[in-house]
Amino acid sequence: MKTFSTGQIAIAYDDHNPEGVEPPLVLVHGHPFDRSMWAPQAEHVGRSGRRLIVPDLRGYGGSTVVTGTTPLQTFAQDIAGLLDHLGVTEIVLGGLSMGGQIVMEFHRLFPDRLRGLVFADTAPQAETEEGRRARNALADRLLREGMGGYTEEVLPKMVAPANIRRFPALAEHVLGMMRTTSPQSAAAELGGRAERPDYRPSLSRVRVPALIVVGGDDEFTPIGDARLMHEIIPGSELVVIEDTAHLPNLERPAEFNEVLSKFLDSIPQER
Repeated sequence: MKTFSTGQIAIAYDDHNPEGVEPPLVLVHGHPFDRSMWAPQAEHVGRSGRRLIVPDLRGYGGSTVVTGTTPLQTFAQDIAGLLDHLGVTEIVLGGLSMGGQIVMEFHRLFPDRLRGLVFADTAPQAETEEGRRARNALADRLLREGMGGYTEEVLPKMVAPANIRRFPALAEHVLGMMRTTSPQSAAAELGGRAERPDYRPSLSRVRVPALIVVGGDDEFTPIGDARLMHEIIPGSELVVIEDTAHLPNLERPAEFNEVLSKFLDSIPQER
């Protein structure tokens, strides 16, 4: 693990195969996880010889715990700062759930730095008033109670129940990531994401290849959200991975990796 400092915040990250194939792939984890959620992809992409950069977002994993409110813009700017630190100009950027919305924000702010986009189990719409109240209420609950009860409740939505039974080590990995996330950082993210904008207008201006992946049984970001993005983003590809919930990259890593590799191979190494 390496770290990069931005202000008072240390961002932990892994830089796999730094001399590898360009443009690098950068993967952004979801909430309330950390960069280890991309372990199957790190192993697979590493074998392909491509450079892969995987950060822990501020407040998560090995990065500095934060309080207050963390808007999506701050996460996107952290990624841009990390790329500047590494001397990387252009990337293929992918993210899952909250990570996918950070990818949308990065595209809004820094479209010229992108060579390709990967959106997994995410949605572009602005938060509703009801959703805003629910996120803020959850943030208050996590500050009061910690992460324990919440993680047990949401596990069957994060991972399909059949996969929890079939792959107990996977379930323990997901539970471990959630349990060890700082409640303060989780609350800060929830407050920031409650105020997220509508990304549909900016996504309609995407001018690079885009891959959209969704679990067939995802309740958090159902297939309808993925189809909406597919309709909005010009020339995008949509793939549904069946028998998975919110984490198809962990529940069906072989299928996810195959789709990801095919997409990466279609992106020229030079403009």
